[in-house]
Amino acid sequence: MAYESAPARKHRIIVRYNWLMRVKRRIHELLGGSKMAALSAGAEAPAFALRSTDGKKTSLADALKKGPVVVAFFKVSCPTCQFAAPFLERLQEAYGGEHFTIWGISQDDAADTREFCHEFGIEFPALIDESGYPVSNQYGITNVPTVFLIAPDGKIQESSVGFSKQDLEKMAAAAARATSTPPTSLFKPGEVIPDSKPG
Repeated sequence: MAYESAPARKHRIIVRYNWLMRVKRRIHELLGGSKMAALSAGAEAPAFALRSTDGKKTSLADALKKGPVVVAFFKVSCPTCQFAAPFLERLQEAYGGEHFTIWGISQDDAADTREFCHEFGIEFPALIDESGYPVSNQYGITNVPTVFLIAPDGKIQESSVGFSKQDLEKMAAAAARATSTPPTSLFKPGEVIPDSKPG
């Protein structure tokens, strides 16, 4: 068996994943479905239970008993995910705790996800979507990052595909209300941040 370097392996996996997602979208369209899109605000958030990078099982139902939950679907190789990750961490630093939960849901394995979190300074829990991406599929994920704010009643309050300053600020305002914390901006004065970046 020939040796395959880690970068070559990652590239091969990314190419295969992108091809599979294109095929999946095309089959869905051919079978009469609309173009796939992430669940929108007002939709019921599908229940899930996933393991974190350290193997701990976590469920959405349990987290919603404490307050709103932000779930951010990502891939470690996605440049927009890499760009958005530090702002999601700021959301965690400002509001994360007993009454507000933020999770990343990775479409990569635990080792690559831990490396991503370390590289981008992510402290909030990263959960691993299983083989075949069942949770990503339930949420209609076609692009990453896709971020949802889920209210305690299980309804999606905000749905955001790609990076959006406005959507993150809305999520921060909801987190401030849920935690009875004074609102704080996720974006620092003097930072030059685009209003949006596609996923």
